Amino acid sequence: MIKATGLTYAYEDGFDAVRGVDFEVYEGEFLAILGHNGSGKSTLAKLMNALFLPTGGEICVGGIVAKNEDDAFRVREKCGMVFQNPDNQIVATIVEEDVAFGLENLGVPSAEIRRRVDAALKTVGMEEHALSAPHMLSGGQKQRVAIAGVLAMRPEIIVFDEATAMLDPSGRAEVMRVVRELNKTGGVTVIWITHFMEEAAQAERILVMDEGKIAMQGTPVEVFARVEEIRALGLDAPEMILLAEELRKRGVPAQNVMTVDEMVVELCRLKS
Repeated sequence: MIKATGLTYAYEDGFDAVRGVDFEVYEGEFLAILGHNGSGKSTLAKLMNALFLPTGGEICVGGIVAKNEDDAFRVREKCGMVFQNPDNQIVATIVEEDVAFGLENLGVPSAEIRRRVDAALKTVGMEEHALSAPHMLSGGQKQRVAIAGVLAMRPEIIVFDEATAMLDPSGRAEVMRVVRELNKTGGVTVIWITHFMEEAAQAERILVMDEGKIAMQGTPVEVFARVEEIRALGLDAPEMILLAEELRKRGVPAQNVMTVDEMVVELCRLKS
């Protein structure tokens, strides 16, 4: 779905935020991207959505090589984006009008807009709030409305750029539930940029950015098992990985697991 070769982006002040990166994203994949502040992960997100165009190398999204603004418009039909602050993405005073906004700008017929808006709101569980004012919603609900607005455009790929960063734990959980469902049952390719390690642990594959380059990549277990390298990059591993490490230091041969439930199973296995 996405292929980058030698991908580079330099800001006007000459700072290279992304430096000669090569990577691929596969159809239907749930890919997480990690990195400390300034590592280049948000710049990489904007390159995937053609909000930024490469200053070097190449990125191909859904078969379209993004080189100019005409290409960028076609890329955005393939790849939608959800930002950190839903208030910056919501533009209307009624939920259903906000979800319809992009479709109206494209000149989609009214009957089709109605079908798409209803379907998108149902997918994110917000159909009962179709006539609500967005400012009356919780943070998690606002973010689900923002996701619905992207879904209505029917992209094949959605990039989530720290979409849960401003939410409380319950809001993060509800947004993550919706996104995982989109990926598993809707077949949407998801690129999930986050600084929450527990969210990244739910991905199929992880890229770790550092100083504009990919420092590590692999499955969550493969990446987070390299605890000292992760820490050296200014990050941390999920709690269950750290617990497994502490158990091994104390002579308990625990394997790396991602979740509390997996740790329970592992401890029961060791006990037996």
